[in-house]
Amino acid sequence: MTQLETAMAILMKTFDTYAGAEGSKESLSKAEVKTLLEKELPGLLKAAKNQEEVDKLLKALDMNGDSEVDFSEFVVLVAALTCACHDRCGKK
Repeated sequence: MTQLETAMAILMKTFDTYAGAEGSKESLSKAEVKTLLEKELPGLLKAAKNQEEVDKLLKALDMNGDSEVDFSEFVVLVAALTCACHDRCGKK
């Protein structure tokens, strides 16, 4: 596989690893998202000044308001974090 294909496969596997621990395998609950962030992006949580910031992030991820984070919403998070970490993305 190419590097991009490998990256896509890792995104899918990472989502699938955490989704369904509590309920639907098609989405992440708030607790599952928190576990994913703690294990896969520990620096993000350490950088947060308080739990309210983390809660805001989780609420913002849930674009359709169903109290779950589906794969599309997860991909938006990863893309936004990637842009934030890459100096080619415009600052807004």
